[in-house]
Amino acid sequence: MNASPEPLLAGLKRGLGPVNLRLLALLLALSVLFAGTAGPQMFSAASLRSMAFQLPELGLLSLAMMVPLLSGGLDLSIIATANLSALTMAWVLTHGLPAEPGLWWALWQLGAVLAGMLVAACVGLLNGYLIAHLRVSPILATLGTMTLVKGITVGLTHGGVVSGFPAPVLFLGHGTVAGVPVALLLFAVVAIPVGVMLSRSPFGVTVAMVGSNEVATRYSGVDTPWVLMRVYVLSACLAAIAGLVMMARFDSANAAYGESYLLVTILAAVLGGVNPTGGFGRVSGLVIALVILQLISTAASMLDLSQFLTLSIWGATLIGVAGTTALRAWWMRRRLMSPSALAVDGLKTAGIAVAPAGTIDRGR
Repeated sequence: MNASPEPLLAGLKRGLGPVNLRLLALLLALSVLFAGTAGPQMFSAASLRSMAFQLPELGLLSLAMMVPLLSGGLDLSIIATANLSALTMAWVLTHGLPAEPGLWWALWQLGAVLAGMLVAACVGLLNGYLIAHLRVSPILATLGTMTLVKGITVGLTHGGVVSGFPAPVLFLGHGTVAGVPVALLLFAVVAIPVGVMLSRSPFGVTVAMVGSNEVATRYSGVDTPWVLMRVYVLSACLAAIAGLVMMARFDSANAAYGESYLLVTILAAVLGGVNPTGGFGRVSGLVIALVILQLISTAASMLDLSQFLTLSIWGATLIGVAGTTALRAWWMRRRLMSPSALAVDGLKTAGIAVAPAGTIDRGR
């Protein structure tokens, strides 16, 4: 007697989640579509290797965007922070690095990375203070810091690049281990702990609580300003790691690198199931969404489509996903409403005033 597939499907839905299942189905459909349109080179070894080298920097920036989105905010300064951090590392690496390899040579490079992380953490602290303590809107606060940081980096470098890094830094951007790009391994090393922290640690739970209802979370005894400070410092540090990867890939640092990634990071997070108003999201969904976006980008390149058309497709995808999510939430609310509540809702939609319960004069 053949076993029914329903228990297996139910187990997959519980383990992966409905969002991840839908994303995997979309990924499979796109893979079949692009394999037929772009030809066999779409999934050749060279193509897969190229995608593996391109994904980490966008993935790290998307993680940096995902964390504040979970808290009900966002961080528009991640690209500027990544570039400021990369320029800091680049300046340290090109000033005072010993010529001969050795202990001091290795420690100097480690110090350069730590200097970049420290600068990024300061930007995160500024964002966190503005949002958590001064109650500035996240979009205004991070827009301000983005403009401030971009102005500082352009002013100090006059729009130029800083290049000439040692071999270990270049290996991070171009090297492989057992055929796997080192940058992709770094992304995995960062993404897995961040995913565990956001889903299973007390900090991750409080971030989701703040994103769901900050006022209720504060009244339940959670120090919400401290949580938000940590959220934006973590976001900035993740952006700094992305800046390190970009610097290693391009063998240079510049104030304008990665500017087209900003809206794509929001797209990746929302497509991956992160609630844009906060409270819910999984790193696993974000990773699948990144693969989908990278697949679309590679297929568009192979089909010789304009880069601007690819951006338009990504934008349309964001609008479609956001609209579908809103319609699904509306439909679920209607299903949960009682028939009488549905009738009242229909009358209100039609513009007919409805008296509150208990206000009708029934006479004596």
